[in-house]
Amino acid sequence: MRPPLLALGLLGLSAALSLAQATPPAEPPKDPYADGRLVAGEPPAPAPGSFTFAVLPDTQNYSEKHPETFKAQTRWIMANRERRRIGAVFHLGDITNRNSEAQWRNARAALEPILGSDLPLCIVPGNHDYGKGGGAKTRDSLMSQHLPVSELARRPGWGGAYDREPARSENSFHRFEVGGRRFLVLCLEFGPRDDVLRWADAVAAANHDREAILLTHAHIFSNDTRYCLETLAREQSHNPRQYELAKLAGGANDGEQVWDKLLSRHENFILTLNGHVGGDGLGRLVTRTPGGRPVPQVVVNFQFRPNGGDGWLRLVEMRKDGTMRMADYSPVLDKSNVGPQNSFDIPW
Repeated sequence: MRPPLLALGLLGLSAALSLAQATPPAEPPKDPYADGRLVAGEPPAPAPGSFTFAVLPDTQNYSEKHPETFKAQTRWIMANRERRRIGAVFHLGDITNRNSEAQWRNARAALEPILGSDLPLCIVPGNHDYGKGGGAKTRDSLMSQHLPVSELARRPGWGGAYDREPARSENSFHRFEVGGRRFLVLCLEFGPRDDVLRWADAVAAANHDREAILLTHAHIFSNDTRYCLETLAREQSHNPRQYELAKLAGGANDGEQVWDKLLSRHENFILTLNGHVGGDGLGRLVTRTPGGRPVPQVVVNFQFRPNGGDGWLRLVEMRKDGTMRMADYSPVLDKSNVGPQNSFDIPW
């Protein structure tokens, strides 16, 4: 005998109620900017006597999926060069996501406004710019084909490439003057090899009278510590020494080794900048050299924000008194992030 229809309906309702009670409610979507505070418009203009370095962190998602965002960044830099007194552009690596011809063409097209100007461009490769598919199993990269030394060497500020690979653009140094100050910018490959650090040490020593800045893709982690495989492997991910290319001749050095073999040996480094890391992609650390000089080390990476990064730039204001002001701005959103990890001073 079949149960009455009303009974069937009650049974179905009871089952639905039981299922609803057993299934936890869906969590609301996480706010990708919960750690910051967005406000409309640009950061304040540089103070009198100050100038700016514009920083392009990991553009890999733009080169792969959002090329117009990359172009919007470089167009804004050039359009605001005079007003914000931009003295140079720094790219922190992972220019592409898969080291492919198509992505390098996108990156090259986005960088064209800067390359066609006299504004110094200091650029390093990241792990995704190496090997087949950006897998960093080898040190093969298309960077030198799309940003050849023959072209870069004609640009303002170019000092030279790594002496044992003079036709490759992954390691270079730059010298220029901005606001009456003389700078050396060292651009080092992802997980620099021992001999690259030998070369970089010689370049730093030969330019000891300049304020030095180091750009490399992976140096400090988002927990405000330098990459160190020996002591922090559990707290840090994606150490350069954990990639296949580290097994090749010359090896690879992480942040702690770069500090020991290069930065700590010179008293003229005033800043390091890197990208690469996940999480919020933000952090900073100050370490003193043996001579007592404080060296600020900063990580900035927006690739895990919406739309591959939402077009965020970091603007480093170099103030007349020697202090630095970090500010993050997206020309795509026309917003500034004034959260404590995005807008801060570095005292001198």
